[in-house]
Amino acid sequence: MIKDILNSAETRMRSALQVLHDDLAAVRTGRASPGLVERLQIEYYGAPTPLIQLASIGVPEPRTITIKPFDATTLKTIEKAIQASDLGLNPNNDGKVIHLNLPPLTEERRRDLVKHVHHRLEEARIAVRNIRRDAHNDLRDFEKEKLISEDDLTRGEEDLQKLTDKYIEEIAGQGKAKEAEIMEV
Repeated sequence: MIKDILNSAETRMRSALQVLHDDLAAVRTGRASPGLVERLQIEYYGAPTPLIQLASIGVPEPRTITIKPFDATTLKTIEKAIQASDLGLNPNNDGKVIHLNLPPLTEERRRDLVKHVHHRLEEARIAVRNIRRDAHNDLRDFEKEKLISEDDLTRGEEDLQKLTDKYIEEIAGQGKAKEAEIMEV
């Protein structure tokens, strides 16, 4: 029973870490990355659809992203979605392909991005702690119902704390890497 709770907690923590990884990939750094736009939601026949499902995204140069829609009729819709997003980029299209030129980041913008990254890191840490709390409550409930002994509860709590510490450390590592990437000139 304890193993089931710990496995469930680890799966949920891994998911929280993956969400953080995906969110950080969309944070703009000094160089172009397809992750910047691939999750951008585009209105396609009445349904919001991620850009990656509607177009091929390439990075021909360090500061340029090209977006080639599979369906040429979506070109204007994609362009409007990019303009409406918080990316702060102006799309240029040649009738078939959208070009996004990324201007160099200012020092102030870099600091704002680092603040945003720290905010996302804190959200991920909170998610991991909430998962720990839920698992801890389940362990205590099992102990109250006499399904596990007090010693099993203690061992389970220790293992849960080790698991939590491991994921908090991974979150911090991802944050340091992303901050270094943003501050790199």
